[in-house]
Amino acid sequence: MRYIQLTYEERVMLSTLRQQGLSVREIAKQLGRHFSTIYRELKRNSCSHIDGSYRPSKAERRTRARRSRSRRNRHYTDADFKIIRKLLRQKWSPEQISGHIRRHSLMPRHISHETIYQYLWRDKSDGGNLWMHLRQSSKQRRKRYRAYDSRGRLADKRHISERPATVETRRYRGHWEIDTVMGTGSTDCIVTIVERKSGFIQIGKLKDRSTKSLNKKVIRLIGRDPASYKTITADNGTEFHQHKKIEERTGVKFYFATPHHSWERGSNENANGLVRQYLPKGATMSGLTQIECDRIADKLNSRPRKRHNYKTPEEIYYGC
Repeated sequence: MRYIQLTYEERVMLSTLRQQGLSVREIAKQLGRHFSTIYRELKRNSCSHIDGSYRPSKAERRTRARRSRSRRNRHYTDADFKIIRKLLRQKWSPEQISGHIRRHSLMPRHISHETIYQYLWRDKSDGGNLWMHLRQSSKQRRKRYRAYDSRGRLADKRHISERPATVETRRYRGHWEIDTVMGTGSTDCIVTIVERKSGFIQIGKLKDRSTKSLNKKVIRLIGRDPASYKTITADNGTEFHQHKKIEERTGVKFYFATPHHSWERGSNENANGLVRQYLPKGATMSGLTQIECDRIADKLNSRPRKRHNYKTPEEIYYGC
């Protein structure tokens, strides 16, 4: 049953009956209302900070003020939500959309990311599918206790602790993180390289997960803008065991994170979660091309980021 708020006349009657000493249930019976409605009215609109009395005129003003402040009654037009729907379908988060709209004054009044989420859930309850464009939760990882880990035990491997301290500050461009993302098959694989300062990403399609395929693709990606590569930080996967060959060809120094310390490569972990919006876990990558990888990278690089005051990674990377 739809709830109908009390009218001003009912509030006057409520006040009169209360002054006559009637109980809440007796007042509700006189007004033809459920007793919980009367309880709620008295709780919300009595002057508890003064003398606890109930004044119908003040109750009416309070109700109208709450109604005018209600998010549900901000009159956003369908044209406003058309912008939001477009950006949601581009896999932007509600927070990114809100910041982008504010930055570029795309709407006459600002819309918060909470309001966008409310719009999403209303759309979902009405049978819509906009919610499916939201970023999915990242896969859960289970730490392997008492397990011997032989990955990454290489001679001359630089640990992340040897990396210049300035890399950690993210103040300077040219320091990257690298990882591979697997599809369903053993040969389904891509490599992602993320620049730490800007969040700018490059994605390469690999023929397989071998060191030969990875080295060939990484050298090509670095070759697109070699002056912008100073260091690369990797995990301890076996596909990076021939990193010395990349260093010899490009002059870029490799560093390796501590095993099971994914937070040491937080930029790459976050970027891989974004990539999964386009290449979900369990989906095959067998038909994926480099052109499609570049297209995904372009979409991610043109998304506004909160940490950049809603500028995009490409704006930060290219100094726009």
